Amino acid sequence: MTVVVVTDSTSALPEALRAPHEGLTVLGIPVLIGGTEHREGEDVHADAILRAMREGQTVTTSGLPPEELRATYKRLLDEGATGIVSVHLSGRLSGTVAAAEAAAAGFAGKVAVVDSLGAGMGVGYPALAAVEAAEQGLDLLSAAAAAQDAIGRTTTYFYLDTLEYLRRGGRISAARAIVGTALSVKPILGVEDGRIDVIEKVRTPTRGLQRLAALAVADAGEAEVEMTVHHLGTERRAEALAGWLQERFEGRLRRMDVTEVGAAVGAHCGPGLVGVITRRRA
Repeated sequence: MTVVVVTDSTSALPEALRAPHEGLTVLGIPVLIGGTEHREGEDVHADAILRAMREGQTVTTSGLPPEELRATYKRLLDEGATGIVSVHLSGRLSGTVAAAEAAAAGFAGKVAVVDSLGAGMGVGYPALAAVEAAEQGLDLLSAAAAAQDAIGRTTTYFYLDTLEYLRRGGRISAARAIVGTALSVKPILGVEDGRIDVIEKVRTPTRGLQRLAALAVADAGEAEVEMTVHHLGTERRAEALAGWLQERFEGRLRRMDVTEVGAAVGAHCGPGLVGVITRRRA
């Protein structure tokens, strides 16, 4: 074993992408439903979050604790890893990056922490880039650099039926949430430099999907791409968007995945989420 990769479950990596990589560890983010703690991907999934929200239960999340990350790093190093790249949800949205940096401090440069500045596959693509580099025999710094390069090639846009869940979780300002609600519009959001911001407003879900597709096409330019369409309880919309994108990127689309986001991202976005995350290939 050489360099390995640790990430958190907000990466929303589908099993088909996770399974081939023995050197990839995914840690479940704590999710609290009605005050009871669960672990994303272990004993709570998106369906439970949807059900809890519809029943009016309080759903919150917390970052990974430093002691859990420290124990994970120690185990992997004890098992023979020579270095660890730890890739996580944007530090501007979660405390997990800070916890990882605190945990890494005790391992004398053997752990490189990477802030993905993203969420969903905005975390997943950099984590995959790091593990693929490690599998090619690259060292710790080179694998971390591969993750950073993937971050620069990844864009994230998403549509929500409401900003209320982001407002409750403190991921977007109350002022922006009020504006969206007052005008009865649907927000298109982007993740830029690790922050979530409203970039457009539309009147209907159909128009929202059209704008997501147009933004993804514009950002991709002429590059070959990998794409993931995320959703929460809106599979039909997600499949429609994926089909549209497959037509637009015919001949340049290396992979398309349609996945339901995990409980942690879902708790902050709410039902109705549809997002597209694009990784431009070199």
